[in-house]
Amino acid sequence: MLIILLVLTITLGGGYCFLELKKEALEQEVNAATSSGALLIPGGMPVGIYMETDGVMVLGTEEIEGEGGTRRAPSRHLVKDGDYIVGIDDEKVDNKKELIEVVQNLSKKTVILHLRRNEEYIDVKVWPAQDVSGAYKLGIWVRDNVQGLGTITFLNANSSFGALGHGIHDTDTGNLLEMSEGTLYETSIQNIKKGKSGNPGGMEGIIVYNHYNVLGSITQNTDCGIFGKIDRVDRVFQSQDAVPTAKGEEVHEGKATIRCAVSGKVEEYDIEITKVDLNPREVNKGIEIQVTDPDLLELTGGIVQGMSGSPILQDGKLAGAVTHVFVQDATKGYGIFIGNMMENIVE
Repeated sequence: MLIILLVLTITLGGGYCFLELKKEALEQEVNAATSSGALLIPGGMPVGIYMETDGVMVLGTEEIEGEGGTRRAPSRHLVKDGDYIVGIDDEKVDNKKELIEVVQNLSKKTVILHLRRNEEYIDVKVWPAQDVSGAYKLGIWVRDNVQGLGTITFLNANSSFGALGHGIHDTDTGNLLEMSEGTLYETSIQNIKKGKSGNPGGMEGIIVYNHYNVLGSITQNTDCGIFGKIDRVDRVFQSQDAVPTAKGEEVHEGKATIRCAVSGKVEEYDIEITKVDLNPREVNKGIEIQVTDPDLLELTGGIVQGMSGSPILQDGKLAGAVTHVFVQDATKGYGIFIGNMMENIVE
C-alpha cells in the first residue's frame, strides 16, 4: 500500500449505478449533450488521479560523464522534449521500467529509438555513452505517469464523468499528456493552504493507491478536462439529484454558486460571474468568476489548486466548471462552459 501526500492542480469525477427512477429521466436527456435542459448530476467531490502516459515521455537530454572526465550527450538534437519513446530496436517499450531494463542490457554501439512526435512515428539512431562505471546511458530524462488531486464536475446517466475542466499537462514541458490509461481513487482533504497574491494555494489530500480505493477509470485527457467511467457511484455521489444544463448563451453576469469540498464535505458557495466570453482564445477560459462567499474566503482565500472542476451553477442549471485562478488575485478565476466539456464524452 502506497500512501502519498499530494498538492496538485487537478480534479476528477465518478459513477457506478443510478437509482432506477432517476436513470430513466437522465437517459432521455443524455444524448442532447449541448442543449439546454440536458440532465447531469453535479459533482464537487475531490478524487485522486493516476494516469500512465502512452509510451515514455521525453523531458529533456543531458550529458554523460565517462572515463577520464569526457562528457557526451548521445541523444541531444535527436530527441525532443515531448517526444514519446515507444520502442528500442525490436523491443516495445510501454513504461520507464521497461526502458531502463532494455538500456541496462545494451550490447551494441548503436540503437534505434522508435519515437512518436506530434502524432507522427519516426526512428532515430543513437550512440549510447558509457558512464564512469562502464554502463551504457542514453542521456534522456523521462516520465511515464502523473498523479495528483482534483475535483469531479458531473456524472451522466451512463456513469460517464467529466472533471477538472482543463487538461493535465506535463509540468516540465507544458505539453498535454498523451495517456494510455488512468484511474480515479478515493481521497480525503487533510489541509488547505490559503491562496494569496502571487501564490494560488492548494488542497492537500491523502490518496491510498490500492484496489479498494479505486472509483473508476480515466479514458481521455483533453483541453476540456479528463473523462471516463465511475464504477462506484455511491462512494462518490452522496446526492444523486440531477439538474438541467445551461447553454453558453444562457450563462450571464451575476450571482452564481460553486460546489466543492474544501470544508471536508460538499457545499455550495456564492460567487459572481463577472464576464462571459462565448468565443474565448482558450476553450477553458470562457467564464470569469469572483468568489464572494465569506466562508469560502475564510477557508481558502478564494480559488486554490485542486478546486479545478468544481461545478458552477446559475439559475438552477449547471453552467460550467472552475478551471484556473488568477495568480495575482486568488479570489478571481476562469471557468469553462459545461457544453464544451460534454462534447468530449465518449459512451
